[in-house]
Amino acid sequence: MKKISILFLLAALAAGCAQRPAASPDLKFMSFNIRNGSDWAEREDGDNAWSHRKEAVVNMIRKEAPDAIGMQEVLPHQLDYLDSALSGQYSSFGLGRDDGRREGEIMCILYRTDRLELLDQHTYWLSETPDSVSFGWDAACRRTVTVGIFHDKLTDSNFVYLNTHLDHVGPLARQNSILLLCRLAEEYHNPCVVGGDMNSSLQDSIFIPLGKHNLLSARDLADTSDNATTYNAFGKGNPAQIDHFFVRGWGKVKSFRTLTADYGVPYISDHYPVVTVLSY
Repeated sequence: MKKISILFLLAALAAGCAQRPAASPDLKFMSFNIRNGSDWAEREDGDNAWSHRKEAVVNMIRKEAPDAIGMQEVLPHQLDYLDSALSGQYSSFGLGRDDGRREGEIMCILYRTDRLELLDQHTYWLSETPDSVSFGWDAACRRTVTVGIFHDKLTDSNFVYLNTHLDHVGPLARQNSILLLCRLAEEYHNPCVVGGDMNSSLQDSIFIPLGKHNLLSARDLADTSDNATTYNAFGKGNPAQIDHFFVRGWGKVKSFRTLTADYGVPYISDHYPVVTVLSY
């Protein structure tokens, strides 16, 4: 009788394993301007300051579980907090825009270590001298793009992710930054994702060169999408749709979403995160 019971149990376990769904080959990307946590912003933002939002940001990441996250406006102490809170799930990389080390905002990329292996990474300045710390054209701030080349362990495929933040003041800087992003993307023949806070709507002519390089708006290509605004100004200003993904070389853009849910506070930033799901 014991032998029959053991055989029955093994058969039941095998059946359960056979019915368990396989891990999805889709990849989920997020872009999120987290709003810098400077001393000035801490005073200015009041109840919306980073110290009141940071736990909700971690809640959002854990709930949404993106495979790779491109963040903007991240100061070193904010990245340290996220690295600690998400330890064992995500690793990160990126350099401070003001010294190429730890000073100033970081356009960091976080990635799931169980799914992705980082093969190489670079930080470039959006300027005429991209390999050195610099201002670009008429920009009010130093601006960077962080590039990650990844190996997807599940599908044995490689892709490149460019995370950036275009200048909020200089129109020439935004225009020339897009041209630089096109040149950088052309260096890679793998599927490519370009995402970030572009400080421009999709109707802006600065994006025309991206289309010529086959980098197309994920919001427009997705099987399911939305047309929501992404900049919310903590509910106190004029909303705008300025956070975008552009993709090239993927088999399908399955979805594009703007995350407006309550993850523990009314606003997790003055921007909503945007998410796109891609398949090879």
